[in-house]
Amino acid sequence: MKCSIIIVTRNRAVDLAETLEAMRVAHVPDGMKVELVVIDNGSTDNTRDVVGTSDCGEIEVRYFVEQKPGKCRGLNLGLAESGGDILLFTDDDVRPSVDWIAGMCEPIIDGRGDAVSGGVHLAPHLVRPWMTPVHRSWLADTGWLERDAPQSMVGANMAFSRKVLEKVPGFDPELGPGASGFGDDALLASQFVEAGYKIYDALDVSIEHHFEPSRLERDCWLGAAEKRGVSHAYRGHHWEHWGCRFGQLKVLRAKVKLAAWRSRNSSLMSEEEGCSCEELDLVFDLALVRGHLKESRRKRNYERHGLVKIA
Repeated sequence: MKCSIIIVTRNRAVDLAETLEAMRVAHVPDGMKVELVVIDNGSTDNTRDVVGTSDCGEIEVRYFVEQKPGKCRGLNLGLAESGGDILLFTDDDVRPSVDWIAGMCEPIIDGRGDAVSGGVHLAPHLVRPWMTPVHRSWLADTGWLERDAPQSMVGANMAFSRKVLEKVPGFDPELGPGASGFGDDALLASQFVEAGYKIYDALDVSIEHHFEPSRLERDCWLGAAEKRGVSHAYRGHHWEHWGCRFGQLKVLRAKVKLAAWRSRNSSLMSEEEGCSCEELDLVFDLALVRGHLKESRRKRNYERHGLVKIA
């Protein structure tokens, strides 16, 4: 049995070095061969050198470059270049536990699931008292995922059997970082469920997320809200097949609501870190209706709840 760990990275050499060091001490289960496939999505820092000098112990490290921007393009290259029966995904700013590989792979080996939804928790030094479950979830914390039979996965810690690619060929390059911003992992999970595959709950097999502190700044929250709205609009039009009646009116109404809230709550807009969930919701809603209006002018990329893009 072979497992391929796939990481897509871009200009995070320092973070990546610490993640690779954590991989070095990760336990490789008996009888399993593990490779780490690092996809460099056009870095201009010393990412290549970091990967080239890394020592991941029993784990073979392989390096590839995907110059076209977009994390999903890198993930799809990882699918093509990897040789594992099990595909295990994480990010370049995490710290997996020693038993992470076994915990994520065994449910697939044992036939308990075709895919595995693993847990993500925030590094303690990055947790703030003002954080709500919404803030945490936007930083990839998996506390929001349902237990026992999760219907979604978070890309920082998920796995699936290669056999699922027989029906669902990979990641949509119009979603995710470097494209719309988000939604790539959620769409993939929905396609798995639609295809009849089972997602297994391994949320107790958790990794620690060491994201950049700048993501806590107000402007980053607002940018994330807008990207999430755009990403959701893409899914709504192309995969869910939403209708788009009164689109211009919905955009105007969303603009008015956001402006009215900001005029009443100017005192909440001065903090350097954090952002009101009410404001995030309103920014998301505006980006959603504006994005849906834009996407509705395009030919749909999928049949409703389709598994592959329409040629």
